[in-house]
Amino acid sequence: MVTTPPTNQCTRPRHCYSSPSPSSAETHGPLMGRYDFRALRVRQTAKALFDSKRNSDLPQWYDVIGNIPPGETLARPVLRAPKVRHARKASKLFKPLAIVYPEDKLRSEFFGDHPWELARPRLIVEDSGNDAKGYDWSKITQPGKQLDGESVVQRQMWLMKHASLSKASAYDQARREFYAHRHRSEIRSRIAREEAQYVGAYFGKGPLEIGMELEDKSWESWKSWASTQIDDEQAMRAQMFSGAQDEAADSATADLSATEFDDVLTETPAKNITPGAPPGTRPFGATAAHA
Repeated sequence: MVTTPPTNQCTRPRHCYSSPSPSSAETHGPLMGRYDFRALRVRQTAKALFDSKRNSDLPQWYDVIGNIPPGETLARPVLRAPKVRHARKASKLFKPLAIVYPEDKLRSEFFGDHPWELARPRLIVEDSGNDAKGYDWSKITQPGKQLDGESVVQRQMWLMKHASLSKASAYDQARREFYAHRHRSEIRSRIAREEAQYVGAYFGKGPLEIGMELEDKSWESWKSWASTQIDDEQAMRAQMFSGAQDEAADSATADLSATEFDDVLTETPAKNITPGAPPGTRPFGATAAHA
């Protein structure tokens, strides 16, 4: 008795089966919301061809694609942290605290009111970082230390701590002392300069004078360059309205005197300037005209 195989089974041998054909979306590009992922699956395709003995060896880029695979999606999504509702804020227990000193606000206030103090040269070399603690700030001037904004800050701190003054009162007192000592220093410097000049000393130019001379020199250089540019531009504009041939003709006519010009007119034979006139006809009403 011969039995027929079911219709849902194939009677062909196993070696007759072929690899599954790619879908229409993978073959013909995007279709009905699908995309072509053949470029992303090129490594898997090469491995399948090698396993099926269709290619004798793997391509050279096989390992490179494995180490650096292409992107899985066509567009990179924006990374956003998921928003958690009714969540507690992270604790600041393990967050390092900011390093703040009491003098920081005082320095900001003083140098904000006196920005030009930052332009003065300062000695920034320190031994331990706490050199200010080695001075007696019961007075603003210290031996071996120049008077600057740091002196005002340390003096204000001393008044707030030992004299029990408020921040504003200590700042006003330290600032007045700073102004008085700076005024005395400027007076001493001016008097010493005048005395030295009286006995014959000569001082070179100051930074302001040197700067003004350099500025004047640059101005004169720019002025000469600008004048040259203006002259060149005017010459170019003049050449646009007058040609070289007209200038040569005008110069040749100007060189002739009145007598020479009349002789030229006499020697030059008259020509028929009237169209259709018989030969030998003398023109009438003609006048000599300069070219």
